[in-house]
Amino acid sequence: MQILVNQKPLEVPPNCTLADALQLAQVGGPFATALNQRFVPKAQHMHTALQANDQIDIIVPITGG
Repeated sequence: MQILVNQKPLEVPPNCTLADALQLAQVGGPFATALNQRFVPKAQHMHTALQANDQIDIIVPITGG
């Protein structure tokens, strides 16, 4: 099935979780995640099932001032 990760299409297997999709997208380092514009705590990534056309936004902190 297809989802969007930061507005880019990603093909994932059926019954994919948010954690699975993040691994497939090769996301590393500190980040926050929103699924369909709702924040998902890291502790819930393994328990959050995805549906076709879901949109994942990965927000990476930026340092500086």
